[in-house]
Amino acid sequence: MYFCRLFCNQILKKADIETIKDILSSPKKMVIVTHYNPDGDAIGSSLALLLYLQQYKHQVSVLVPNSLPDYLTWMPESENILIATEQLDICKEKIEEADIIFCLDFNAFNRVGQMQEFLEQSKTFKILIDHHISPMKYFNLKYSLTDKTSSTSELVYRLIVEKLADKKHFTKAMAECLYVGIMTDTGSMSYSCNNPSTYRVLSALVDYKIDGEKIHRRVYDTYSESRLHLLGYCLFKKLVVLKEFSTSYMLLTKADLDFYNYQQGDTEGIVNYGLSIKEVRFTAFFTERDDRVRISFRSKGNFDVNVLAKQYFNGGGHKNAAGGNFYGNIYDAVNLLLKILPSYKEQLNQPWDD
Repeated sequence: MYFCRLFCNQILKKADIETIKDILSSPKKMVIVTHYNPDGDAIGSSLALLLYLQQYKHQVSVLVPNSLPDYLTWMPESENILIATEQLDICKEKIEEADIIFCLDFNAFNRVGQMQEFLEQSKTFKILIDHHISPMKYFNLKYSLTDKTSSTSELVYRLIVEKLADKKHFTKAMAECLYVGIMTDTGSMSYSCNNPSTYRVLSALVDYKIDGEKIHRRVYDTYSESRLHLLGYCLFKKLVVLKEFSTSYMLLTKADLDFYNYQQGDTEGIVNYGLSIKEVRFTAFFTERDDRVRISFRSKGNFDVNVLAKQYFNGGGHKNAAGGNFYGNIYDAVNLLLKILPSYKEQLNQPWDD
């Protein structure tokens, strides 16, 4: 129905905006897909876009690869999200029947778990909204900004209110969802937040009379007792500081997670504690899963963890926040990091706060 174009320019042009307006002009079947282990930005941006599209009478479904954390289940329409690990056949059917597929907060199909094959086989027109670098070429229309952008949620606001000039269809519920996305993807405005545009968007969201303090409590003050015990165990028993390389790391085995009754989202944010040490410029957090080791990386200053994650750990992300995967033993994953650290020694020991 729509001519398949691959836009090299990731900033929306006038023709792109007209294409989106044309898509919105008549009811269609749409799906919104986001990444594995969906976080606040993935869910917030997806639900806000869902609420927007529903106003145009589209049939819209949000599909996630695996379950979302409990601290996000209060968000509007979250109860209707389809989870691929539990409803794979339905997710496949939704993708096959879709007229339009929105891909939010990821830049490659290998980030969507079991749904990867369905997206790769689908010839449906795909729209990417994302803030990670180097998006793949198979998206038909891309709104992908990395510089001066806090989150995909910020881009969804800009798309609706600034690009489409459709403020009349922007609602308080949408503002709440996007506030969650920006808040969580900046660590409550502690990183990726030096851009005036981000604060202008936040100000606009607050104008919708949302309760920012209540939202913060719903996200950050709903921990289970077992989650706090897991955090304490990790910091007390598993934190390793390598002063020679201005580096720290932590690891949790599957046995550790099982002992503390791990639930989806319980390790969210733990990686940041490793970076909070004054002398540490780079930190890694290893968690053992059933089929892989998941690694989160954080850094200060100009040390680019995105490059490191891509080169050695099948991952990527942003300059100061990235993730990766290692297919093998968790201790082999740690040893790989220890092996490569000497090559970064000079860079890691430079001042980071100039």
